[in-house]
Amino acid sequence: MAWGDLATVFFTAIGLVFFLAGTVGLIRFPDVFSRLHALTKADNLGLGFIALGLAFQAPGWPEVAMLVLIWALALVAAGTAAQLVARAALDDEAR
Repeated sequence: MAWGDLATVFFTAIGLVFFLAGTVGLIRFPDVFSRLHALTKADNLGLGFIALGLAFQAPGWPEVAMLVLIWALALVAAGTAAQLVARAALDDEAR
C-alpha cells in the first residue's frame, strides 16, 4: 500500500470518528444549542478530514482546489443554518 493510500485511510477514518462524535452529541445533549454546537463543530472537522484524505487520491491540483471549495461552502452553509436554527429556538423560548 502506498503512502497516499495510507494517508487517505488515516484521514478518512479520523473524519468518520468526528462524524460519529457529532451524531452522539446530537442524540445525547439535552438542548438545541448544545446539539447545534456538537453538529457544526464535529461535522465540519469530519468533512475537512475526509476532504484531506480524498486530496491524496486527487489526480491534480484542480481537484484538490475543488475539494477545498466544497469544504469552504459546507462551512459557510453549516454556520448559516446553525444561526437560523438557534434564532428560531430563541424565539420559541421567548414565547
